[in-house]
Amino acid sequence: MDEAASGAGHRGPRKRSGVERGEGPPRLNMFNPRKTTMVERDKALRGRAARMPVTDRHAVHGTPMDDDFGGKEMALFGMGCFWGAEKSFWLLPGVHSTSVGYAGGYTPNASYEEVCSGQTGHTEVVRVVFDPGVTSYEAMLKQFWEGHDPTQGMRQGADVGTQYRSAIYYYNDAQRRAAEQSRDDYQKRLTAAGFGAITTEIAPAPEYYFAEDYHQQYLAKNPRGYCGHGGTGVSCPIGVTAAFQT
Repeated sequence: MDEAASGAGHRGPRKRSGVERGEGPPRLNMFNPRKTTMVERDKALRGRAARMPVTDRHAVHGTPMDDDFGGKEMALFGMGCFWGAEKSFWLLPGVHSTSVGYAGGYTPNASYEEVCSGQTGHTEVVRVVFDPGVTSYEAMLKQFWEGHDPTQGMRQGADVGTQYRSAIYYYNDAQRRAAEQSRDDYQKRLTAAGFGAITTEIAPAPEYYFAEDYHQQYLAKNPRGYCGHGGTGVSCPIGVTAAFQT
């Protein structure tokens, strides 16, 4: 299917039957400059005030999808298609809840189709809620770096567009320091392995907008669903805890 005709990204518009049957999704045209150039704020879609309705419980863990999460910490990552990204985190020990959404752009409460148009500035993200008494932000960073290729700019493999860019959005200064240190350490490993420069955006956590309910824990609901994730095969070095020291 021609991408311009479909009006959507790597998974197609809301007609999801083919993907849910495990069929290959339509691909973006990787040479379409509209898809790989960030939209300007004044040209972004206006969006809406109403929040995206999602179920109140995680399909795997049974925990709240949205809460004040007292005693827990959050992490927010963009690493390509959020279906596989979310699953990679909900499988980790100490993870309390996960959800997927859109962040880093300009359009409030954007729809999936709007994000895939390239006219919102958002990237697909996974929000991870974890118990710091069981695991750590370092463990989340390790999964982030090893779970995708952070050197690909506005793409992940065959999935091309600004909505697939790599991003770490931090919630406090300790997370910022840990993210930057781990990036620098991982770059050395990647360079030694023949990869290029890391293009991951590291920025303060912006407003997080939930994606549509059918995207939440998608691979738990649709085990044969599309998962385009593949890392570099280069391990992230251990020992980024020093980034938390003051």
